[in-house]
Amino acid sequence: MTSDRLSTTFAALADPTRRAILASLLLGECSVGELAEPFAMSMPAVSKHLRVLERAGLIAQRRDAQWRRCRIKAGPLKEVSDWTERYRKVWEERLDRLDEYIQQLKAKERKAHGRKQHRK
Repeated sequence: MTSDRLSTTFAALADPTRRAILASLLLGECSVGELAEPFAMSMPAVSKHLRVLERAGLIAQRRDAQWRRCRIKAGPLKEVSDWTERYRKVWEERLDRLDEYIQQLKAKERKAHGRKQHRK
């Protein structure tokens, strides 16, 4: 199976634990222990999540003495944002057209009801 960068990023973001880790990193660089603290899981499980995020290019890890420190990397998130932005524009245009159509139908309905009321 061929894997492109966007697919790898979406796969990494699919897990709520990994999204929570990224949210923690938005506040700044953290140690692995600090990242693991809110989760009821083993350190090896947290490390596995961090490896997935690192392979996707979403985080970078560095050694600081005996500590591993992590920081968020924005590149892949920018690619996701750019990709979704194209679709947002398409859906906004479609929804705007649908709204115009609904307004036309409502105007016709009001006009039709207005004529019926005058006949009474």
